[in-house]
Amino acid sequence: MDARGAVAWLVAAAPDPEACRWEWERSTSGIALLPAGQLWDVLIVPGELGRLTADVLLRLTAEPGPVLADFGDFRFGFFVPPGTAAHWVATGVRTAGAGTWLAVPYPGRSGRGLRWLVPPDGSGTLTDPVVLELAMHEAAVLLVSGTDEV
Repeated sequence: MDARGAVAWLVAAAPDPEACRWEWERSTSGIALLPAGQLWDVLIVPGELGRLTADVLLRLTAEPGPVLADFGDFRFGFFVPPGTAAHWVATGVRTAGAGTWLAVPYPGRSGRGLRWLVPPDGSGTLTDPVVLELAMHEAAVLLVSGTDEV
């Protein structure tokens, strides 16, 4: 992971990128609030389904987009192209798109309740929504079958 590139990519979404970077790098929490909907949207998948989806996604593609997880693995956030949230329909999946803000930990550090499962690579790579949907379907089958082996 290129931490500097990842930081530059993430703060580019902020209304004032330099002020955001300055505060983020000096913050004791290691968390920044960044607006979704410009450079990326986030699909937030709950618990076990989110964990299995991340496992399947990592098997399906060598370069997924960034994935956030909270420390309890209660929620997983998959970074997808902007506009995806406005059209995503799935029971139990929350979306963060235009008009929403997301708490994001500094790349390479964990923040209060948040960590990067797949950190941003600095290039702007995002998860293809079609591939994510396939991973979610496969994860759901694993949950229903009672196995969590991918």
